[in-house]
Amino acid sequence: MAGSTYGTLFKITTWGESHGAAIGVVIDGCPAGLPLSEEDIQIYLDRRRPGQSRFTTARQESDRAEILSGVFEGRTTGTPISVMVKNQDHRSKDYGRIKDCYRPGHADYTFDAKYGFRDYRGGGRSSGRETIGRVAAGAVAAKLLYELGIRLTAFTRSIGAVTIPEEEYDFSRITENKLYMPSDIYAKKASAFLEECMKNKDSCGGVIECRITGVPAGIGEPVFQKLDAALAAGIMSIGAVKGVEIGDGFLAAGALGSANNDAFYAEDHHILKRTNHSGGTLGGISDGSTLIIRAAIKPTPSIAREEKTVTKDSKDTTLAITGRHDPVIVPRAVVVVESMAALTVADLLMVNMSSRVERLKEFYL
Repeated sequence: MAGSTYGTLFKITTWGESHGAAIGVVIDGCPAGLPLSEEDIQIYLDRRRPGQSRFTTARQESDRAEILSGVFEGRTTGTPISVMVKNQDHRSKDYGRIKDCYRPGHADYTFDAKYGFRDYRGGGRSSGRETIGRVAAGAVAAKLLYELGIRLTAFTRSIGAVTIPEEEYDFSRITENKLYMPSDIYAKKASAFLEECMKNKDSCGGVIECRITGVPAGIGEPVFQKLDAALAAGIMSIGAVKGVEIGDGFLAAGALGSANNDAFYAEDHHILKRTNHSGGTLGGISDGSTLIIRAAIKPTPSIAREEKTVTKDSKDTTLAITGRHDPVIVPRAVVVVESMAALTVADLLMVNMSSRVERLKEFYL
């Protein structure tokens, strides 16, 4: 299977299936000397772990990270880092009813159309559990960025119709509620909305926002490897994401140029912007201001309502999905979006080291 590798210099390959023995990632290109432990990775994995609240799947997984290679005496060695997480609580029998039919909203049909075969147990490689490898690698990338003074903050901006106005963000509250929202008031509103969804055997989606500070100006390429294009590609590769916007995003389409342009000013010999409608990029290259990315997450497709579908033999049938599923994917996907953003920025930072002759001279001469 092609398409399981991401990155140019800081490169990852995820592996494993939802109901296989284990799942994980190989990280290639991480510089030697970075302090790294299993606990550094575990902090990230715990944020996407199932069973955190009544709004996540009841599947009980410890999701314990095991570093198999690439770390010695608490530091990276510069060789490939392999991280494994064992699957413990998979119930393949829950999926026996759907092995011969296609679940609406899932990749069952398209996977079958491509390979002529599919692992129906939880979706195999198409399962959201594949993101474990991304998150483990993202933890390493985020730690590398931290060494460079770059910080990432990701959170739930909206669930269903419940959206937090930007002026009411309180980032100190993100980890204080199970929905990872920067507002306890809106988290309560969203919780009430989710309760109604569950009563109606339905699900919902939402929007995740990620903010990255400390990225210097000049990161990203001017044509095909634009910073915003790379971020969009990385985040769109997450299974539940159906849209990505940078800065004002789609609101820019209805704005006037005089309002959408970000005016520059100088302060202590630093060039700054008075506003940030562009979301931290100009011409596909970072401008030194905060990177702002938002990802639209679709409703969980696994719902207990009876829906119309077809079998592999093209016969009409109906299906109500049983088993353990999230009524909303958004809270557990927050760290996945953050991880893909970290991986993208770390990779482009490393690529950017060769953009000027004087940088090569500084290193080698």
